Amino acid sequence: MHDLGAGFQYLLQGQRWVARHGKQYGFGLLPGLITLVLYAAALVALALWGQDFVAWATPFADDWSSPWLGLFRGFLTAVLFALALLLSVVTFTAVTLLIGQPFYENLSEKVDRDVSPDGTAPESGLPLWRELWISARDSLRIVARAAVWGVLLFALGFLPFVGQTAVPVIGFFVTGFFLTEELTAVALQRRRVDLRDRLTLLRTRKTLIWGFGTPLAVAFLVPFVAVFLMPGAVAGATLMARELAGEETAEPEENGDALDEVHA
Repeated sequence: MHDLGAGFQYLLQGQRWVARHGKQYGFGLLPGLITLVLYAAALVALALWGQDFVAWATPFADDWSSPWLGLFRGFLTAVLFALALLLSVVTFTAVTLLIGQPFYENLSEKVDRDVSPDGTAPESGLPLWRELWISARDSLRIVARAAVWGVLLFALGFLPFVGQTAVPVIGFFVTGFFLTEELTAVALQRRRVDLRDRLTLLRTRKTLIWGFGTPLAVAFLVPFVAVFLMPGAVAGATLMARELAGEETAEPEENGDALDEVHA
């Protein structure tokens, strides 16, 4: 239970850090806004043409009598939209981090320097194109894992009682774990920790990861919230990554943007 609370504290500390560093927060909002527009457009398109897609995909039901045809296709349309919404929550972080790689790398480095006793931040030493390639490759692997879990939980959702009670709770914990993996990857990739080792590291502290990621997964369901929480989530994940890596962390500086100017 201690780790569960500690994970939530890291989430709050990250939000407090960006609140004190307005310049970094402002830059950190841009990738989330771009991703939000793209996802909103996709979901609106699905809402408008999802029923037509279901009708095209189920020609065998064309001759069904009323009301069974409408009920069947209406149910499939609702399921399709719900699945798209779930995938948008799971993949939003990955896509935002990919779009905003330079922004979040810079933010994460500033957090590291701010809380490092010697004022330095680890560097991967890799060119930007190489970092982008690794980030995209690892994100696809994580999304594939999350999709498998999503399909499994979706199937379990049809079980009486359990599907309406335990399965949604499990879904939030699973989503929270994958969200945290994506967010901590920003700091851990700079430390040359590959995906396999990152997953192993996170699994050794599951309650810490759940304490950080599960509340975030719940918050991300609220429209627009993900955009405003992303910069702080990256900052909090960087602080947590330092603990996972066994690094000493000092109290963060309180002088906000003035510190940014010193390190710029």
